[in-house]
Amino acid sequence: MTKELIISASAFGLFVVCPRMAGMMHILKSYSSAPMLVTVLLGAAFSIPLLLLMVFVFSKFGVLGALCVCVLTDIGAAFLMKEISLRAGLETFIIALFVILGVKIAPLVSTLLVGSGK
Repeated sequence: MTKELIISASAFGLFVVCPRMAGMMHILKSYSSAPMLVTVLLGAAFSIPLLLLMVFVFSKFGVLGALCVCVLTDIGAAFLMKEISLRAGLETFIIALFVILGVKIAPLVSTLLVGSGK
């Protein structure tokens, strides 16, 4: 492995562990008796093609296209979670709404704090 690959993979791994992920893990732990390690491993394997789709959509359609895919996958997660518990599905949907809101508000707030330059 090259140094660049190790750094890139480590950065991606750190980025994946985010408040949204923590919220989902809490919901899964609260409403499911499935083993968490197995859930994480199977979920990671399931997400690989979705991550590749996200990269493709982002490269072709930009942030707005990627956001559309995110919304669809979040709604899919909420729909699946309602099979475990209606409350779990609702909590998942609420987390998705906060993410969408954050994506829309973040550029506005950063422009107010730093300005429009890079």
